[in-house]
Amino acid sequence: MLLIHGYPLNRRLWQSQISGLSGIARLIAPDLRGHGETPPFPAPAPNPQTYSMELLAEDCVQLLDDLQITQPVIVGGLSMGGYISLALYRNYPERVAGLILAATRASADTPEGKINRDKAVEIVRQGGAPAIAQSMIQRMLASQTYKYRPDLVDVVMDIMLATSVEGITGDLLGMRDRTDSTASLPNITVPTLIVHGMDDQLISLDEVRTMEASIPGATLIIIPGAGHLVNLEQPEIFNQAVRDFILKVVN
Repeated sequence: MLLIHGYPLNRRLWQSQISGLSGIARLIAPDLRGHGETPPFPAPAPNPQTYSMELLAEDCVQLLDDLQITQPVIVGGLSMGGYISLALYRNYPERVAGLILAATRASADTPEGKINRDKAVEIVRQGGAPAIAQSMIQRMLASQTYKYRPDLVDVVMDIMLATSVEGITGDLLGMRDRTDSTASLPNITVPTLIVHGMDDQLISLDEVRTMEASIPGATLIIIPGAGHLVNLEQPEIFNQAVRDFILKVVN
C-alpha cells in the first residue's frame, strides 16, 4: 500500500498507520519532493517551480519501480495526496489495485481558491514555512482537537515546519493548476474507500458525498471527532476502516 501525504506535510502523517497496519500490508510512505527528508528537486521546464499532481504521481510510480514493485498496489492519499492519487490512477491505472481517498475532493480550485493559492505563495516567500504553518494549523484540525490536544497540535506544527519553501510553493502552484478529476470519477473501476472527518474545516461533506455518488461502488466513511487530518485525530477508527478495505480488495 502506497500512502501519499498532503500539503504541507510529510510521511510522518502516516506514523499511526505504519505502526497499526504493517501486520496486514507492506506500507510505503514517501516524503514527496521538497518535503521531509526529500530535497526540493525542481520540476521539469518550462515550470520548474510548479509541482503538478501528475509530476508527483510520476515520482511515486518511479519509487515503486525502484523498489521493484510491479504488482498493482492500493494507493491512499490525504488531501493533496488524494489529488495525486487520482492523477496516478488516471495515468497509471494498471498500477492501482484500490484507492483510499481521505479528506480530499475531485474538483479543481475555484477562481477564489486560485487567488488564495497565489496569496499563500506570497506568504511563504516572505515568511517561510512558519508563516504557512501558523496560518493553517487551526483549520487543519477539528476545533476540539486544537483546543484539547496540544501534543497533536505540536506534532502537526513540527511536520509543517520541516517542509521547504520550494516544496510549499511547488505544491501551491500545482494544486492551483490541477486537473478537475470530476469527469473521470465514473471511470474508476477499482474498489474505492472515501474517508472524511465530520469536522473537516477545509472540505465539505457535500463535496465528498458527490464524489462517493460518482465513483461506482465507492464506500464513504465519515468519522466523528476528526477534522482534516482524520487519520491523525482518530487513528484507531481510520485504521479499522483501512484494514477492512484491504481485506475487501485482496479477497
